Amino acid sequence: MTAPQVVPVTEDWLEAVAELEQLCFSTPWSRQALASELDNPQAVYLAALQEGRLLGYGGMRFAAGEFYVDNIAVAPCCRRQGIGRLIVTALLEEARARDGCFLSLEVRASNQAALALYKGLGFCQAGRRKNFYTRPTEDALIMTYWLEEPAGKEDVL
Repeated sequence: MTAPQVVPVTEDWLEAVAELEQLCFSTPWSRQALASELDNPQAVYLAALQEGRLLGYGGMRFAAGEFYVDNIAVAPCCRRQGIGRLIVTALLEEARARDGCFLSLEVRASNQAALALYKGLGFCQAGRRKNFYTRPTEDALIMTYWLEEPAGKEDVL
């Protein structure tokens, strides 16, 4: 079996990404919303593939060197196999290649597996969004990875 590879999401994979979105999230994005991100020059969507099969995907948007993850999804049968790490690492590499200063995302406060992944990659908790998620209602933790050192207080106007 060949190793999984991460490639840009194309129209060819859009249906599979939309199905995975439905499978993984209580409030999934529609196929149309995902399709619009493929045409967005300020968005990057990557798929983890292995032998013609979608294992997971991740997407982020960026502006002014700031990168914000929209979604990361891994097929239930592929979890705890390093696919999430592969996707997040590829997103970090993409942000670094585009001269990003940080990458930030929200995660359910109860999602211990995702929190362990993000912390293991060097993300730090930067805040909390009260009742951010629905179905069920839950706080989101804002996790941030600094690609460059944040400006000190002396640099703030």
